[in-house]
Amino acid sequence: MWGTNMMEGKHLHVRCMAHILNLIVQDGLKEIGLSIKRVRQMVKYVRSFSTGTRNFLKCVEMQKIECDKMLSLDVPTRWNSTYLMLDTAKKFEKAFERFDLYDGNFNSFLATDVCEDGSIAGSIQYEDWANVRNITKFLEKIYKLTLKVSGSRYVTCNVHFEDICELDAYLKVCMTSDDVDLSKMASGMKEKFKKYWGTPEKMNKMLFIASVLDPRNKFMYVSFALEELLGEEKGQIVNNEVNAYLKNLFAIYVSKYAKGSKNQSSSSDSSDSSTYGLSQNVKTNSLRTKFYMKKQKEDSGSLGVKSELDRYLLEDQEPESEDFDILIWWKVNSPRFPILSQLTRDVLAIPMSSVASECAFSTGGRILDPFRSSLTPKCVQCLICVQDWLRQETKPICVEESLEFLEKIELEMANSGRNSSIVDL
Repeated sequence: MWGTNMMEGKHLHVRCMAHILNLIVQDGLKEIGLSIKRVRQMVKYVRSFSTGTRNFLKCVEMQKIECDKMLSLDVPTRWNSTYLMLDTAKKFEKAFERFDLYDGNFNSFLATDVCEDGSIAGSIQYEDWANVRNITKFLEKIYKLTLKVSGSRYVTCNVHFEDICELDAYLKVCMTSDDVDLSKMASGMKEKFKKYWGTPEKMNKMLFIASVLDPRNKFMYVSFALEELLGEEKGQIVNNEVNAYLKNLFAIYVSKYAKGSKNQSSSSDSSDSSTYGLSQNVKTNSLRTKFYMKKQKEDSGSLGVKSELDRYLLEDQEPESEDFDILIWWKVNSPRFPILSQLTRDVLAIPMSSVASECAFSTGGRILDPFRSSLTPKCVQCLICVQDWLRQETKPICVEESLEFLEKIELEMANSGRNSSIVDL
């Protein structure tokens, strides 16, 4: 009814990349699930009891461990919080190894406390620490990728396809690793990867088109990446489908915006003709002026044979640069590609993750959990208010917030003997 459902709605649904990454990594973490449980139980003990926190800080001080971060308990359904928990816990490995000397209840807690799945994790072993070190190193790249695609202040769809291909190549390398656990984990993640990004028929064509509309890529990179991802034969088939889909989409935009662009061109032509007439009056016998006008007509005639899309694809790719801004590039070149720039504007507006929008509706769930269910309504209101202050408009929205200030407060409370409690704002 609005006339905005182009291409019969074939490109309407885009999968959230952050959610897919979460599903992929969750499958991989199952391979070392016991090691993660044991680390989680140790962190839970230190975080849940004020005496455990004080004794742990004494142990850290005696072991001369210098680390600005404090232990954080993860949310099992959010793998990035699990990664942050493991990444911090490995820095306190020596402290955990000798923690039972400072706290007599530590080992009994690990031997008796029941995990969420009903099992008892037990004490941590040397092999568990080796798994933690390997998994954090392996997940670091995926964690950075999650932060990248979850941004809301910059374009994400133009690099989405490139990120998928880079992740595929990364998993293939890890599958050939000599580390058996790492290889199994990468293999499990690869199977889940194929479910979502291994069948191009289920992938939104806009993912490929957004990469083509990046002047650093165009079809040269997309064709190569498709062959690496899907194989030469299948990649070529998908590349031809994307090419045809882009042409059809461009034809719709031509029919929608061609009238306005023609009016602009006609007005510019009339102004050029008037300027030319003035020039002829001034220089009636200028042969060079006639030569320039003839050459301009020949050039415009040769370019007129090809559409904006064809001219864009035939031009050389832009060199790779860290400070390259695709929005600025299209803004500068929009006079040369008036219709194609309209298409690009709509495509680049597609977010590749729903994390930013979901954050606005999941505030209460991230503050109230089984460990903080006794908070008063006034305290909850204050927490939400403070969270809103911390999230200023000038700051980008990230998956994880900085906890350094809160950790400092917690340390002060633990040292003063108060009942410590961290709140994830």
